Amino acid sequence: MTSIDKLKNLLHNEILPDLEEAIDEMFAMVERDKTISLADREELEGLQEMHAECREILIEIEAKEMGEEEAEEILSELVEAKTE
Repeated sequence: MTSIDKLKNLLHNEILPDLEEAIDEMFAMVERDKTISLADREELEGLQEMHAECREILIEIEAKEMGEEEAEEILSELVEAKTE
């Protein structure tokens, strides 16, 4: 399996679902509390930005615009971030 395939699988099966769950939880909290703190707003914006970046990576992969080396670099960064 290539690094591109591994990256695609990681994004589809772990990273995006985790981000979507966290974003949904933040929206549920806002709906429940009818307010959002500045820190929570910044966290939500950060999660949404990460989600958008992951989607862009998937678009690059699907368009075959990503090389193996770039995929390997992104993959190692994501794995490192996920283990923290």
